[in-house]
Amino acid sequence: QVQLVDSGGGLVQAGGSLRLSCAASGRTVSNYGMGWFRQAPGKEREFVAAISWSGERTYYADSVKGRFTISRDNAKNTVYLQMNSLKPEDTAVYYCAASKFGRLIITTLRPSDFGSWGQGTQVTVSS
Repeated sequence: QVQLVDSGGGLVQAGGSLRLSCAASGRTVSNYGMGWFRQAPGKEREFVAAISWSGERTYYADSVKGRFTISRDNAKNTVYLQMNSLKPEDTAVYYCAASKFGRLIITTLRPSDFGSWGQGTQVTVSS
């Protein structure tokens, strides 16, 4: 089982940027497709972005396409989410997660397709 620790959240003005990090331990992150999800108060957890184990394939929710970039550094056992042009509606707790199926990413990209989760990091975008 891989253990994940999310970091990098904070308070930023609309139009600003943040970079989230997800540090893995226990097993190497290269064994997993990885994803980022977010959950706003009173809402269900929703998919944000995912990346294949090699980094060759990436997937994005329509709401963040063109503004967010997911990347990974397997040598550092870390996955990143660069968030630019942030909007108030991006406010949420952000979680990284490892695919339940190891290197395979199920392209339905549901939270139930992912196993290990980070503890979450709060992102607040003010208008």
